[in-house]
Amino acid sequence: MSILYHILLDIIFPILVLIGAGALLQHFIRLDLSTLSTLTVYFLLPAVCFVNIYESKMSSGLISQTLLFLLLFNIVLILTSMLIARANRFDRKLSATFKNSMVLSNSGNYGLPVSELVFAANPAGMSIQIIVVIFQNLLTFTYGFFNSVSAQSSGRDILRKIMRLPVIYALLFSILLKYFHIEIPEFIWRPIENSSNAFLAVALVTLGAQVAFLKITRISRPIVWIVIGRLIISPLIGLLVINILGLTGITAQALFIASSFPTSRNSALLALEYNNYPEYASQAVLLTTILSSVTVAVVVYLSKLLF
Repeated sequence: MSILYHILLDIIFPILVLIGAGALLQHFIRLDLSTLSTLTVYFLLPAVCFVNIYESKMSSGLISQTLLFLLLFNIVLILTSMLIARANRFDRKLSATFKNSMVLSNSGNYGLPVSELVFAANPAGMSIQIIVVIFQNLLTFTYGFFNSVSAQSSGRDILRKIMRLPVIYALLFSILLKYFHIEIPEFIWRPIENSSNAFLAVALVTLGAQVAFLKITRISRPIVWIVIGRLIISPLIGLLVINILGLTGITAQALFIASSFPTSRNSALLALEYNNYPEYASQAVLLTTILSSVTVAVVVYLSKLLF
């Protein structure tokens, strides 16, 4: 009960406050969603990617175990999302948004606080979650973007659009600087860090503006499937892969919990940027975030019992 209370108060409530702020602003002053989306994707998102990767500190053993899990887990999750989309005969754009909503999880502003709460006495749990955050960033900037662009382009057009994304170069540049242990001067690092810090607020306010005029008169079939896929099927797949790999202890607990987080706000941003059912993507983020206050608490409880 204590974990559920802390998740609601310390994680869900602050997220909903920013989403609510965006909805209010949209009602009163009508924000330009296209400009906000472009600002986030082409400026703030690269800053987040750069800072996360440049600042990460992890042991090789922990990295290898976690990466093996994440590769297998996400391959199975991607294939499962494709099967569900095909079985439901979603059109190309809806299929792209559905797959992103099911595969891309909110491992950053949701996952990190949860892990910090659960693994307060064991920093290994937080280290694993940082690896998950970085992997999710990579997945967003590769699979997520490809998925969104391919819904309306093909062949060379997809490659051309992806290569124009600054986040790809932010990713490569941060890896190079980290590999060669190059220190960034403070006067350069400060604006990058400030831009990264701005991402969360702008992304959630944009999401709030997207959902400001949504009227959910009925829960559609795609929404039901994304809630089931993200909050139930995903942790079940995570549990399956953990057992296949024979993971135990803190590693198993952290990865099981990481597989249960709600849909990433990035899936809504990508849907808005490429006009792939943005209303549906926003609903998916909002509903999975709210309902996850219960499902994540259950997974945290089960992780203590099972591992």
